[in-house]
Amino acid sequence: MYAVLKSGGKQYKVEEGQVLRLEKLPGDVGSAIKFDQILMIGDGENIQIGQPLVDGASVEGHIVDQGRGKKIIVFKYKRRKRYRRKLGHRQQFTAIQIDSILTKGKPTSKKAEPEKEAKAPAAKQAAPKKAEPEKVEAKEPKAKKAAPKKEDVKEAEKKTAAKKAAPKKPAAKKETQKADAEQAEAKKAEPKKTQTKKE
Repeated sequence: MYAVLKSGGKQYKVEEGQVLRLEKLPGDVGSAIKFDQILMIGDGENIQIGQPLVDGASVEGHIVDQGRGKKIIVFKYKRRKRYRRKLGHRQQFTAIQIDSILTKGKPTSKKAEPEKEAKAPAAKQAAPKKAEPEKVEAKEPKAKKAAPKKEDVKEAEKKTAAKKAAPKKPAAKKETQKADAEQAEAKKAEPKKTQTKKE
């Protein structure tokens, strides 16, 4: 169920239980407030549209907070005229919690009846669950790992010994790098031939 109300020259769509911020309204925190300017009421299927207001409709709520919003900066500036004005502003607001939406003086709370019916079977179903004792499953002890056989241990030792005894083959890249380095050293060691000009 929702309604569109008019307050402070603005229109707001509200639902029951919603907290709404409006332009500053007189009243203390906790005091009741009633809106009579209702433009539309709808519950999903049925919609009542006012011309301009819905007859006998109203929205009731109570004030939750009287406060001021975040600061905004108002800066006026005219170039080449040495004119600057800087002002801060915090807009005042009233926070209202919507309690009920009324049509022709009667509350429209169709949702409340199905909720009560739904809660009753749920309570009946929940009671047997609490009465049942909880089953505790006994934990089975973990099986110990079987010790390795002596034959397997001996075979593993032989393999590791064979790997250690095998000669390591040098990588092909390292051999080519060594050969290139030796050739470079040999070129450096060669005496430079000087060319003489024939006259």
